[in-house]
Amino acid sequence: MSKTIVTLVGKDRVGIIATVCNFFAENNINIVDLKQTTSQGFINMMMIVDTDGYTGSTADLNAGLEKVGEKVGCIIKAQHEEIFDMMHRI
Repeated sequence: MSKTIVTLVGKDRVGIIATVCNFFAENNINIVDLKQTTSQGFINMMMIVDTDGYTGSTADLNAGLEKVGEKVGCIIKAQHEEIFDMMHRI
């Protein structure tokens, strides 16, 4: 399984999760784990997704997620699990 970490931050509103999930479904990306927090009108979400079925590159994935983020008013980023782990290792 090729794991990718996806983070989403922004002002909460109706349809954010649905829009992101539709993007994943259309691109054959499976959500393996999801953690979401909402506080005082803001949303912070971290997802671990399986990108084995995705045919594009990480750059393509980030470009697609950027468009989804613009649509829902959030910042959405993706990075491979290994890179995420290395960046957060002390």
